[in-house]
Amino acid sequence: MGRHGHFDPARARLTVAIACTDYLQAAVVQPLVQVLRAKAPGVRVAIRNLEMAQLEEQMARGDVDLALMTPAAAPASLRTRHLFDERYVLIGRRDHVSQPWVVTVAEFAQLEHVIVSLRGGDFQTPVDDALAALGHERNVVLSAASFLFVPEVVSQSDFVALVPERLVLNRADKLQLLAPPFPVEGFAVGMVWHGRSHAHSGQRWIRETVVSLMSA
Repeated sequence: MGRHGHFDPARARLTVAIACTDYLQAAVVQPLVQVLRAKAPGVRVAIRNLEMAQLEEQMARGDVDLALMTPAAAPASLRTRHLFDERYVLIGRRDHVSQPWVVTVAEFAQLEHVIVSLRGGDFQTPVDDALAALGHERNVVLSAASFLFVPEVVSQSDFVALVPERLVLNRADKLQLLAPPFPVEGFAVGMVWHGRSHAHSGQRWIRETVVSLMSA
C-alpha cells in the first residue's frame, strides 16, 4: 500500500484483511470491530483463515494486511510485535456435579475432557505428553475442530476443557475457571505484517488500536 501522511478514522474508507485462528477472532478481532464501529465506521474488516505456508506471499500481494499469531513462528522477512502472553485455564460448568472437581492430577485425568484438534480428529495434544510423564492418561471424550465450540458444550455438560484464558473471561456466569493442577505451557500472541504496509497511516492506526485494546 502507498504511504499516507494522515489518517482520519472518523472519515476514512479502508478495508483491512486479518488472518488468524478462531480463538483470536474471539479474543482480538471481536473487540477490535466494536471499537472500529464507534471510532472508524468506514473501516471494514475481512477475516481470513491463517495459512502459515502462504502467509508471506499473501502479505506481499496485499491479500492479508495483518496476521494475529505466535510472532516467533512468522517468516523472518515480516515485521512483528508482541501483544500478550496467553495461558491455559481449566473450564467446567459452574454447577458441575463433581464440584469442586480438581484436587489432584489423577482426578484431573479422570474427568471427561474436550480437546481441540485444529487439523481434526486427534485425541492427543502436548498436554497428554506432559500427563504421561507424570504417569497419567487423560480421559478425552470429544475432539473438537474449533475453540469457539468448546465453552458452549462445556457449559451444558459435565465435560471440562483446557482453553486459552481470554476466550472465556466473559463467561464467568456459566463457567468456572481454574488453574490446571500441573504446569501447562502457554503461548505468545502478536501481530505480523509486511513492510509494504508498515508506513501506511491507516494500517498503522489499526495496529496501534489493537495494541491499545490488548494492553487495556
